[in-house]
Amino acid sequence: QVQLVESGGGLVQDGGSLRLSCAVSGRTFDSYGMGWFRQAPGKEREFVARINWSGGSTYYADSVKGRFTISRDNAKNTVYLQMNSLRPEDTADHYCARNRTPGVAEYAYWGQGTQVTVCS
Repeated sequence: QVQLVESGGGLVQDGGSLRLSCAVSGRTFDSYGMGWFRQAPGKEREFVARINWSGGSTYYADSVKGRFTISRDNAKNTVYLQMNSLRPEDTADHYCARNRTPGVAEYAYWGQGTQVTVCS
C-alpha cells in the first residue's frame, strides 16, 4: 500500500516562504513522477507542479512559476515544494500525489494534505 504524508504547512505572512515535504512509502519511489496540488476553500483542486522520476523534468502552473520549486530526494523517498514570495491567494490545503503508472501523469495516490495560510 502506498502512503503519502505531507508536512511543513503553516501560517506565514505575505511575501514569506514555506517548504512542504511529502514522504512516500514503498521501495519504488524513484520510478514514479510526483505532483503537488492545492484546494482553496470553496474552490476546485488545482495543479501546482510536477516532477518526473529522476527530478530532471519539472512543470509548473503559471500562477506559481518563478516562485515555487519542486524537487525530490529519491534516497529519502521525499518530494518537496519550496514556496517563496507567498501571496494570500496561495492559501489552500496542499496535497502531494504519485503517478499511477511510471511515466504517465495520472495521479492515483494522494496524501491527506497540509494547510498553508498566507496572511496580508
